Amino acid sequence: MNNLKLSCEISVNMELQSKDELLLFCAIDIERNHLYFASSENLIYNAELPTFQNGKTCRTDLATAFEPLELEAEDFITSFDYLMEKESLIVGTFNGFLLMHNVDSKATEVVGRVEGGVQSISPSPDGNLLAVTTGLGQLLVMTYDWDLLYETAFEDQPDVDVLRPTGYSCKSPISWRGDGKYLATLSKVKMSTLLRLKVWERDSGVLHSASEPMALVAAALEWMPSGAKIATAYDKSDENKRPTIAFFERNGLERSSFSINEPVDSCIEILKWNCNSDLLATVVRCEKFDCVKVWFFSNNHWYLKQEIRYLRQDGVRLIWDPTKPLQLICWTLRGQISFYNFMWVTAVMKNSVALVIDESSLFVTPLSVSLVPPPMFSFKLKFSSAVREIAFYSNNSKNLLAAFLSDGCLSILELPALDIWEDLEGKEFQVEATNSKTAYGSLLHLEWLDSHILVGATHIRFNHEGSLLQSASKKDELGYYLVEIEAVCSEDHVQGSVTCSGWNANVTNQIFLDGMIVSIACNPIKRCSAFVQLNCGNIFEYISSLGTPGAASASYFEKHDNIGFSSSCPWMTAICVARCGQLKPLLFGLDEHGRLHVDGRILCNNCCSFSVYSNSYDHVMSHLVLATKQDLLYIVDIVDVLDGTAEVKYENFLHVAQKIREEQNNDFINIWERSANIVGVLHGDEAAVILQTSRGNLECVYPRKLVLNCIINALVQRRFRDALLMVRRHRIDFNILVDFCGWQAFPQFASDFVRQVNNLNYITEFVCAIKNESTTEKLYKNYVTLPCSKEVKGEHAGDEMNFGSGSKISSVLLAIMKALEEQVPESPARELCILTTLARSDPPALQKALERIKVTREMEISGFNDPRRSYPSAEAALKHLLWLCNPDAVFDAALGLYDLNLAAIVALNAQRDPKEFLPFLQELERMPTPIMYYNIDLRLHRYEKALEHIVSAGDAYHAECLTLLKNHPQLFPLGLRLLIDPRKRREIYEAWGDYFIEQKCFVDAATAFLCCSNLEKALKAYRACGHWSGVLTVAGRLKLGKEEVLQLAHELIEELETLGKPGEAARIALEYCGDINSAVSLLIRARKWEKALRMAYMSRNDDMISEVKKASLECAGSLSSEYEEALEKIGKYSARYIAVRQRRLLIAAKVQSEEHSVNDFDDDAMSEDSSNLSGMSAYTVRSKNSSAVSVSSSMPSKGRANRRQKSRGKIRAGSQGEEMALVEHLKGMSLTSGAECELKSLLDTLVMLGMDETAKKLQYMAETFQLSQMAAVRLAEDTMSTDYIDEHAHTLDHYRQKVKRDLDCSEAFAWHSKVLLSA
Repeated sequence: MNNLKLSCEISVNMELQSKDELLLFCAIDIERNHLYFASSENLIYNAELPTFQNGKTCRTDLATAFEPLELEAEDFITSFDYLMEKESLIVGTFNGFLLMHNVDSKATEVVGRVEGGVQSISPSPDGNLLAVTTGLGQLLVMTYDWDLLYETAFEDQPDVDVLRPTGYSCKSPISWRGDGKYLATLSKVKMSTLLRLKVWERDSGVLHSASEPMALVAAALEWMPSGAKIATAYDKSDENKRPTIAFFERNGLERSSFSINEPVDSCIEILKWNCNSDLLATVVRCEKFDCVKVWFFSNNHWYLKQEIRYLRQDGVRLIWDPTKPLQLICWTLRGQISFYNFMWVTAVMKNSVALVIDESSLFVTPLSVSLVPPPMFSFKLKFSSAVREIAFYSNNSKNLLAAFLSDGCLSILELPALDIWEDLEGKEFQVEATNSKTAYGSLLHLEWLDSHILVGATHIRFNHEGSLLQSASKKDELGYYLVEIEAVCSEDHVQGSVTCSGWNANVTNQIFLDGMIVSIACNPIKRCSAFVQLNCGNIFEYISSLGTPGAASASYFEKHDNIGFSSSCPWMTAICVARCGQLKPLLFGLDEHGRLHVDGRILCNNCCSFSVYSNSYDHVMSHLVLATKQDLLYIVDIVDVLDGTAEVKYENFLHVAQKIREEQNNDFINIWERSANIVGVLHGDEAAVILQTSRGNLECVYPRKLVLNCIINALVQRRFRDALLMVRRHRIDFNILVDFCGWQAFPQFASDFVRQVNNLNYITEFVCAIKNESTTEKLYKNYVTLPCSKEVKGEHAGDEMNFGSGSKISSVLLAIMKALEEQVPESPARELCILTTLARSDPPALQKALERIKVTREMEISGFNDPRRSYPSAEAALKHLLWLCNPDAVFDAALGLYDLNLAAIVALNAQRDPKEFLPFLQELERMPTPIMYYNIDLRLHRYEKALEHIVSAGDAYHAECLTLLKNHPQLFPLGLRLLIDPRKRREIYEAWGDYFIEQKCFVDAATAFLCCSNLEKALKAYRACGHWSGVLTVAGRLKLGKEEVLQLAHELIEELETLGKPGEAARIALEYCGDINSAVSLLIRARKWEKALRMAYMSRNDDMISEVKKASLECAGSLSSEYEEALEKIGKYSARYIAVRQRRLLIAAKVQSEEHSVNDFDDDAMSEDSSNLSGMSAYTVRSKNSSAVSVSSSMPSKGRANRRQKSRGKIRAGSQGEEMALVEHLKGMSLTSGAECELKSLLDTLVMLGMDETAKKLQYMAETFQLSQMAAVRLAEDTMSTDYIDEHAHTLDHYRQKVKRDLDCSEAFAWHSKVLLSA
């Protein structure tokens, strides 16, 4: 669904040496960018190919050099080509000479001569062979060393008399297949004017195939470079039929054909494929003119995409550029050379209307109404000649179309509003040309500025009256004129019809531009304004004076440097965006190298097509849609483009194989068919992107990001029905309807939601899909940005109490149920929908639903019939509820209502066996009411209600009450609240205490026993947990004797020593036993040096003081040895860590260099075994999502877990986790707060005992250890965050000095004494 647009045209004149001289042949030197022409006067002209990018102007006269060929008298050139391998021209003459003309030395060499004269020559595509046909019907194939491989007769009836041709003639053309393995010729049939297509094998010269004799055109033969088809032409004038282009296969059979829309007497002279094999150019000679036609094949239909007309006497010829598939070179026999640069543009306009050009027809299809690919269409517009350029204008209900035709005329028509185009389906409208005083020449880049103003580019200059003045510009330069055309219709437009006639068009303004116009785009913000792009991406703004009444008559044309492109961008569009609260234009440009330019920068370097999308109908664009050369489709927010963050967010739109495989990557969509291009989008709620594949078919995709954006936009506008329909159509999670602005705010909109949707089936579907999780935070968090701010959510926070402050499901469904009761009239369907909301609540409100069914059932039993109330039958409602929920849950809910009859009805409708539920219900019915309730509550696990009912049953059931409490301990507080009798309360407390004893909660058990005055059990509970103060306090309450208390104290001392609590045991020995010696010994064991020394001096016992002194010396020596050993370990671990880190960095660098070489390959080319290479290294930390297959994966996981448990805390050299294990081990060697307090107490005690030197030595060792440990940790942390290890800076000694400077006065060394600091 593309149109072939002529983007640039350069026409130059070559000065020939004589008046009657004709240019017959052309050849191209691609390497040197030169053109060579051979003339009828045996002259060779040499000219440089002009470029479409460089320079501002080209000269009208092409600078050429000519060289004569010295031939025999009456001899002339009959064939001509360029041999790239020889850097020479090969020339064939009428007398049979083969000449090689060197373009550098200008020397001509005769390399051979053939009998009968040379008719045609053709080098093979691979540059190895040269094929020659002679006037005697012989085919010669030779090498470039002029060694003849073979010679064979290719004609059944060779010419005996070879006559001198007039003008251009090629009786026996040769065409090679693209790979050079076969060549095709046209040969005459004996005793007939018919021709036969023959295919020859390259190496042997054997005839591979031949067609049936047919009326083919002798000079029209071209093998498609891809090798699929051979193009030729039929001359059917004898049958009074139009000329036909036919396509043959290699086997000589005709595959297909089509007729051209020209008179019977017209003739096809030349057929040429472009290098991509997708365009076929023909020269058709008609009665009044010659024309160049460019054809394109798609969907089994040949489209005429361009037609360029020449005067018949000019004798036009053509050739495609061998390397540029869209550049066509045409020349006339009299020396006018034209260079045409085409470009493919989408046929889909901004309002999603497709306008496909096919010769003089325009296929019109509104894609928003019917998505059909051409050649199918909605309706057709027919013009007087072939369409070359179109411009479409759409604003509100006004739709205008302008078409520039191949005969130089301009046609304009007005179409009705888009919503009534369905009435035009299948119709054809004849469009008349406008009434104009002059022709427009070659009109390019046609655009509407307003409903009556057109602007375009042309080479022709007009005078002030709009008449043609001259076709050349200033002196000998060629430039463009920016032409403004005013279009006025003399007929009144009839509503709903197509106005195809009565249009007048006149040139009202023209501006000469010293350069080529690359493209023109209408300014969407400013009326009667357009952006004009010249060479090198320079942007100018043109404002018409016709669109500004009362203003100055002169038009405005000024350069904009701030929005220019860095290179020429043939594909340019201007869109309307919202920036800082204002509407502003934004220019996008795509150059020939795939670089997408925007706002003075390059957004993407590998773009192949793009479009823009608007989620509203105000033409403000919200998203950029682009496809890359790697067949990835990106949906980009315009906000990201304006902020300049799109490149970073989408990682420059580059293809990375690893990211393609990630499931969480939602930045792009993989296009399933290669080379598919974006042709358009459907705006608004349609949210579709239209792709066209290389086969021609259309694919409409709905990107999740666009769809969700449309849904959010509809919800913000409170269009709930439209949002719900989009959710259903695109299978989006229904929860987005609630989560878009926070489920807390949705209850306020529930009434509008129900009223707008007005479909109980849709509402039921919505209710069944509600979940507690938020889709905007999990499922769609990467797709949408919520428009609702915190202020909007807070606005409705005060009203949440009306709908409950529970879970999302409960609040939303409660609001829906209330809205149904308010907005929807009573009906069976409404009641079923309400039951659905109750059944889907969290937790399901089955009892409320059964209560509604119970009311209906009671009304049915009583025979009450209110015509104003419309409910479904109780049986239907119950079946609906059973269908929604688990039947067992519904049965239990019916039991929870204590209605045995209702429970029986539920069980019957749930198809349960009566033998199972009837005995159970009958047994319940025979019980007293409280006991029945108690048993039902036990069955339903409603233990609190069960306790209330068993308590209300009386004292006879107190034992069952205690059993219930013991089985369910959480009920003890409720039981104490329900029971008032002191005796029963004591029993409950004692049972509760026994429960705590079983749970090893001895303190709570003691408290419970104290509440029921069971002191013996309380004492045992305190003693079991080592709570010695509680034990001795309870002993006091028990009024134990002094001896008993003393014995109890000695037992507690032994127990506390066993538990490793010598400090607490010392306190009992001192306070209750009065044994100072034992207390001091216990304090020494607890390493509470200062207390032990104080108590020793308090007792004035020298032996105790000596014991404290001896113990402190031993402890100081032991600690010094430990610190010394730890220092050695720190040094060893640090050195090992640095070695392991260096090794890991080396391996990581090597792996990274290898991965760089495979990142450019496609996913299918990468081995899955190599994808886990980094995980196999012992020095590589595996990423969170990576996984590797182990060869020992069949070993039980439990055994591996046991081995890991045993090896935890160990450092295995060479293991994968060795590096981190070393760091963790170094961190674990730090001094704890308890160790620091113990060390400070020991230092103070040593000083008090007069052992200053010992204290200094101990403090020095401890300080050195702490500095080394902190330095080792900081060294590890610094090297983990860098990829470089400095052997001089990253050392333990260096970091020890660094830590000492930084932390000398910090709290980390608060334990040491400044007096004991060594020099």
